[in-house]
Amino acid sequence: METEKTPIERKTLDERHQMTDLQRMRHSSAHILATAVLRIWPDALLDIGPPTDEGFYYDFDLPSHRFAPEDFARIEEAMRAVIKENQVFEKSIKTREEAREFFGSRGQTFKVERLADIPEGEAISFYQNGEFVDLCAGPHVMRTSNVKAFKLLRVAAAYYRGSEKNPQLQRIYGTTFPNKTELEGWLTAQEEAKKRDHRKIGTEMGLFAFDSEDVGPGLPLWLPHGTVLIEELEKLAKETEFAAGYVRVRTPHLAKEKLYKISGHLPYYAESMFPPMELREKSGGEGREDTVERYYLKAMNCPHHHKIFAAEPRSYRDLPLRLAEYGTCYRYEQSGELLGLMRVRSMQMNDAHIYCTPEQFADEFRAVNEMYLKYFTIFGLGRYLMRFSTHDPSRLGQKFVDEPVLWKQTEDRVRNVLIESDINHVEVPNEAAFYGPKIDVQVWSVAGREFTIATNQVDFAVPKRFGLVYKDRDNVEKTPLCIHRAPLGTHERFIGFLIEHYAGNFPLWLAPEQVRVMTIGDAETLVNYARSLVKDLRANMVRAESDFTSNKINGKIQDAERSKVHTMLVIGQRDLDAGAVSVRLHGKGNVGAKPRAEAVADILEAIRERRA
Repeated sequence: METEKTPIERKTLDERHQMTDLQRMRHSSAHILATAVLRIWPDALLDIGPPTDEGFYYDFDLPSHRFAPEDFARIEEAMRAVIKENQVFEKSIKTREEAREFFGSRGQTFKVERLADIPEGEAISFYQNGEFVDLCAGPHVMRTSNVKAFKLLRVAAAYYRGSEKNPQLQRIYGTTFPNKTELEGWLTAQEEAKKRDHRKIGTEMGLFAFDSEDVGPGLPLWLPHGTVLIEELEKLAKETEFAAGYVRVRTPHLAKEKLYKISGHLPYYAESMFPPMELREKSGGEGREDTVERYYLKAMNCPHHHKIFAAEPRSYRDLPLRLAEYGTCYRYEQSGELLGLMRVRSMQMNDAHIYCTPEQFADEFRAVNEMYLKYFTIFGLGRYLMRFSTHDPSRLGQKFVDEPVLWKQTEDRVRNVLIESDINHVEVPNEAAFYGPKIDVQVWSVAGREFTIATNQVDFAVPKRFGLVYKDRDNVEKTPLCIHRAPLGTHERFIGFLIEHYAGNFPLWLAPEQVRVMTIGDAETLVNYARSLVKDLRANMVRAESDFTSNKINGKIQDAERSKVHTMLVIGQRDLDAGAVSVRLHGKGNVGAKPRAEAVADILEAIRERRA
């Protein structure tokens, strides 16, 4: 059973009013699920049951029974009965004391605790369908019969409020669609996604491995074929960033506690960082006590880059300054949150920080977006969405840094750039970073699966904490704006996405094994010709391998297909006599014979152009 530890943030009333018809249907489906479970297991304790992007879930505490997929048919039958009863979703309001008494008398302790999440002054609402009554701010569909097509999906363990310190509950996931056709289409897509699971394909292709026992959970080991992907992505990033005027830097993997206190990551980010190392430094003087310094593995690159900015005096003539690094970071993700390459504890980030004046901001932010669009084209990502997260003015000084003028200026600038550049985006209130607006970049794989691959953030607060300044034209010190950007995210997450996007069938420029040269038979003249071809390809930095064994050619081709080799060059006696090769492409079969020099030139050109 998987374990979920990420707490869900309670929606505001405004966010609830904006819920779509599908979200309302899924929310109602969670209540129908809880109704059905209580009919079968009346002693179940309830926590929450929200809609999700995938469907819905409900969390239960049920010591007397451990849910399993074998229970789904029984639960679904009970859910269908609730739907058939055409129960009305009825809203009512209670005082805080009435609500506490209602749930307390029924032993629903989690519901009693959840009352504290409701702000003072907000009405405490209940929704009832049939015999089931739940603490809920809504909204819902009118009747249970409005839920047309649903299916339970899986069971997971879920810590109450996402903390390992709290009781572990049982979570049942499900999904709902307006009709059976959409539901079946979605389920089919999920089956395809399972075939493309990066953990499965990564193991089959020998891309990466994990050794939780000796190395540690969430710490990937990149095998030779997987390292090829890393190096190709870094090459792409370095070429692109060099052309865009970035300069590369290097920073250490750890730093003193003081650095992260200045940045504000400590103490607020401490739970996501590895525990500190305490090092005793010799005082160097007789009778003087040794000092103890605390060091942390770095969880982010920005504090280090801020120190690089501060290492030299800066003038407006130096800006914009674009510092780039594929920096390794370490984050202590909870064990239950680790998921293949998608959630790891060691990651290499395509990071950069752009320091600029307010007047330069729009052009710099526009250039970052254009870099994203370039990458989308290279990787064949036709569908994307940028989620522009803004602040809530009522929460300045609490959730957001108290700089109302800067908030308005930067949000207006980001909004204008997105609109002027015709970037596909949505605006999401109250989800900005503490120090500035941010953009989460979401893409969809060929199989239709949604991924968040990167985040752009505007920072007008932390540079001030570090005392970063430049001198303007009037020789007056000013604090620069900072844009955090990582278009290719982390190697781990982005490669995990690419594996699933391509199903392991990488384009030629990215393929771990680009070319395999194989002979029909093992005659010495054929093998010598083939060897010279492999040598020629490798001299041009093509990842070319060979199969000169006496195995039948069909077996050699099948082996190359299983290994997802992009291009196969087959050499028989006729090819040898003509100074040619027969070209096969993975998944496409034979594309015909070509003169040897032409085949090599085509391969080199396709790699150089990074053709999809």
